[in-house]
Amino acid sequence: MGSAARIPVTVLGATGVVGQRFVARLVQHPWFRIEHLAASERSVGRAYAEACTWQLPGETGGRHANESHAGCGARTLVAATPEAAFAPVVFSALDSGPARDIEPAFAAAGAVVFSNASAFRMDPVVPLLVPEVNAAHLALLDTQRVRSGGRGGIVCNPNCTATVLTLALAPLHRAFGVQTVMMTSMQAVSGAGWPGVSSLDILGNVIPYIRDEEEKVPEETARMLGTLRDGAVVPADLTLSAACHRVPVLDGHTEAVSVRLRGDPSPEAVAECLAEFRGEPQELSLPSAPERPVYVHTAPDRPQVRRDVQAGGGMSVHVGRVRRCPVLGIKFVVMGHNAERGAAGASLLNAELAHARGLLDA
Repeated sequence: MGSAARIPVTVLGATGVVGQRFVARLVQHPWFRIEHLAASERSVGRAYAEACTWQLPGETGGRHANESHAGCGARTLVAATPEAAFAPVVFSALDSGPARDIEPAFAAAGAVVFSNASAFRMDPVVPLLVPEVNAAHLALLDTQRVRSGGRGGIVCNPNCTATVLTLALAPLHRAFGVQTVMMTSMQAVSGAGWPGVSSLDILGNVIPYIRDEEEKVPEETARMLGTLRDGAVVPADLTLSAACHRVPVLDGHTEAVSVRLRGDPSPEAVAECLAEFRGEPQELSLPSAPERPVYVHTAPDRPQVRRDVQAGGGMSVHVGRVRRCPVLGIKFVVMGHNAERGAAGASLLNAELAHARGLLDA
């Protein structure tokens, strides 16, 4: 798709940590091009580079891989309203509070909003989407359109911790059936945004509490593993207990998981099931899709954040130490990039799937 044919998009909350990752991915994207960068009132009218404390490598706003011009640093930020920043596709990196009013306004104006916010994740007609796991749930976008009479809508990606966990559980749920899960997370500081957690709080420390996290993970995971029936999602029938911790790691959530599966499969059968897992994004060769959504490690000390988190552009999750659990049957470690697979990259992959299915107006 040539530059002129690429679909124009808006990034809401463009100056934040997730917003920056949207920008960095979009300046090199073959299907989408940035039309508007939107931010809060205090930043409107300022240059992106001036208003944004850039947290990623390279120059502010990134650089297009095939062009000599700089990225988005010189762009002027506009208000986060449809009047100032409409595009047919909108990527939202807003906090949940502002998202409750702003995202529906763009949807009502005819945009499809791909949201990283939590505001509408559990709305019964909003797809909570991980394309390899529950691509069928994207049909809820049509339900929204029938109700509104328009062409807009909202599609959410889940909480980053739930995303990493669900990508590991989904192939096991399909092959065997997941009954019970115990999960302990060790979550990176980037998950708290910027400036995030104070260095005096996190350095040399583990914080055993992340607000609302332990409630979100079971609810969202059951929804994603559920089935679409008569226009509604029926959550998977499983029991999940989550214990969530903030640790002094920059990017990458690690989770220790114990799971009871129907049929009591062997660790070898579980590892093979995970390694063979592929989904619709891989079948369609979507631009942001990793070749292997789940990478299974055999080394006894993997996965490790420093060695594995960037593999597949941060879009693969990594499973290792698949072994017997004396309590639930199987246990393993899973790790994934919270700010890519769990945030910006996830929303972008959702938009690519919608585009491949003909659900976006160019």
